[in-house]
Amino acid sequence: MKAVILAAGIGKRLWAVTEQRPKCLLELGGEALLVRHLDALASVGIKQAVIVVGYKAEMIRAAIGSDCCGVEVRYLTNPQYQRGNIMSLWLARTELDDDVLIMDADVLFHRKVLRRLVESSWPTALLLDETVSQKAEECMAIVGGGRVVALSKRMPDRYDFAGEGVGFLKVKRADTGPLLSSLKMHVDRNELDMEYEDALQEFFGSVRVGYEKIGDLPWIEIDFPEDLERAEREVLPKLD
Repeated sequence: MKAVILAAGIGKRLWAVTEQRPKCLLELGGEALLVRHLDALASVGIKQAVIVVGYKAEMIRAAIGSDCCGVEVRYLTNPQYQRGNIMSLWLARTELDDDVLIMDADVLFHRKVLRRLVESSWPTALLLDETVSQKAEECMAIVGGGRVVALSKRMPDRYDFAGEGVGFLKVKRADTGPLLSSLKMHVDRNELDMEYEDALQEFFGSVRVGYEKIGDLPWIEIDFPEDLERAEREVLPKLD
């Protein structure tokens, strides 16, 4: 299994901080988010990572290098990083030649969060926090009939239950074809300003995607200044 980490975005909602450095290099507890990702990958035996960069790409390359925490690192550069992150995942399509773990780079999380996904009995699965209900623009993992049926900020009329998606998706090699077909449909329509999660509706319709609940573990996606404050105040102390 290899990891594909999406780290190309600008992080405009944290511009007071990201004007100087990309969001994935924000330091919490003296360690950059991206370094924490790679350290967690090494802890579950994943030794290869492809990082899709864009905004301040050279700063990321310089900070991480080609080997970090025992993980071999390669880079892909997304020149259209100001558009939706569908472009970053589409750019990495040739890397989906093995079991793959797709990760957003702006998440602070306990290592057990990642281990729960990697060790899931579901060969293709995502993580959801069942303790979170949608209040604003949370991207929700929506479950129906015992499987994930959508991953979106738009809630359907009918579903069994939902929880906030963590931003990590494990895909077995046999299911990467349907995932790419789903992305390609939207790329061909030039729908390049969307998030990749919304481009996976066809994928969820054709592949049985499972889920693991992680509401008992500390994690946070960092989008806004208040997220960064909460990460430092509430989440970081629970990671050790």
